Order: sequence, then structure tokens, then C-alpha cells
Amino acid sequence: MAFVNCNIESCFNTALQLVKSAGNVFMEGFRKSLNVIYKHNLYADLVTEYDKKIEEILITQLTKTYSNHKFIAEESTHTAAKLTEDPTWMIDPIDGTTNFVHKNPNCCISVSFAVNKKLQFGIVYSPVQNKMFTAQEGKGAYLNGKAIHVSKIEDLGKSLVAAEISMAQYAPIHDEIMNRIDALILKSHGVRAIGSAALAMCYVATGELDAYHADHLQCWDYSAGSVIVKEAGGAVVNTDGSTFDVMQRKVIAACSDKLAVQIASAIKEADTKLKEKNIKYD
Repeated sequence: MAFVNCNIESCFNTALQLVKSAGNVFMEGFRKSLNVIYKHNLYADLVTEYDKKIEEILITQLTKTYSNHKFIAEESTHTAAKLTEDPTWMIDPIDGTTNFVHKNPNCCISVSFAVNKKLQFGIVYSPVQNKMFTAQEGKGAYLNGKAIHVSKIEDLGKSLVAAEISMAQYAPIHDEIMNRIDALILKSHGVRAIGSAALAMCYVATGELDAYHADHLQCWDYSAGSVIVKEAGGAVVNTDGSTFDVMQRKVIAACSDKLAVQIASAIKEADTKLKEKNIKYD
């Protein structure tokens, strides 16, 4: 297995400038009435010409500088994504497209970079809010250049949690998602739905939220956010509490290890009760 060397700092600085520039295109689209396409025939899964335009800008410009790099991106990855040792960019041109369409400010550009299957940095930019979240491994997390840190909450009963409610529109996982959210509502101060995985995780990093949970998303939705949460002092694990794997599509991001464990336990309990209920009525 080859170990790939890469100038991470150069990649980070290049990406940062490109994301800032793409923010101008983002704002152009945010101010317009948009032509909306429904992916997979689902009213909650939207795409606009600006999703495609921003992704094309980022990939085209990055390819000019890094011709041997790989890309896993929302609008151009049509088969099951695979992460290799090669330098790989994970790009979500507009995370929170439904918010973008409805002029809700919780939408952003999300870019992360991995080498040897390890995430090296994450960039999440909300042009509408003028918020640039960044983090490089081992260098801390920042909002507009100022260091950020997670909250100190360790008790689920005192926490504010975010979850991805819109995924419940997919019939096969509707009951699973709503059952988990119900469990978290009963065990926490409250549950919020931000509508952008990347920004929700950034809000965990700043302490505005204490935790975030979602399954069934794609790596480009949460990869950048996972780096930012970790570098802000938080914990990111798979939903079952195991070591985080960015390709597993199961994530809990929390301000502390203790809170992450409690959320994983609450979800396991909720899933078990739902399974028992389904068996009872089969």
C-alpha cells in the first residue's frame, strides 16, 4: 500500500481562496428565483443550476493545480463513492439546497480534503452569513480567523441537539428517524433541525449546539464539519459509538465524548424499541 505525500498547507490555501471566490456565485444564486429540479422524484431532494455551477468551478480550478487528485462530489458522483489513499476532495457545492431555494441563510459551501484515507482539513463557508469556518488537523478550528471551541456540556439532559428531520421523507427510514428524534426530544433540552449538516456541525464547534446526529447522508455532507468539530475540541463517532469512519454515513458529533456516548446509547435504545414494536405487529 503506497503512502502518499502531499503539501497540505498548499492545498488548504488554494481551496480557501477558491471557496471564497465561489461564494460570489453562491450569492448570485441566493438572490435569484431559481429553476429547481427534484432529484429521485422527492420534494425534499432539490438541486439547482447553482449546485452544478459551483461544483464545476471548484473541481475545474482544483484540477488545474492538482491534476492527479480525486474528487467525491455531490453532483458528479453517480456511483457509490470510494475513498482511496489518493489525495481526495469531498465537495458539497451547496449544503442545504432546500434552505438556499427558500432564502434561508443556513446554507453553505463545504469542502474537505483527505490523504491516505485521513481527513486533513475542512472548510465550510456560509456566504449569506459571512461565516468562514476552517480547521486543519492539529491546528484548531476557526470562524473568520478567530479560534472557536465547543461547549462544556456532558449531560444529554442539559444539551441542545440537532438532527436531520428531512430524511424522514424517505419512506423506508421514516420510522427510524422519527423514533430517534422522539427519543432525543424526551432526553434533551430540545432538538433543532438546521437543514445543513455542515453548518449544524459548525454550530456544535462554536457551542451554539451541543450535538448533531444524522444517518443516511453522504460523506460530502459532513466530512468538513467533522474536522471542524474535532479541532474545536469535540468528538465525532459513528452512530453506534465506534471510531468515526467518514464513509459509513452514520455520524454523531458532540461537544464531549461523554455526550456522544449518551446519544449513541439513546439511539440504540430507540432502535431496539422500534424493532420490538415491528416484530410485535408483524
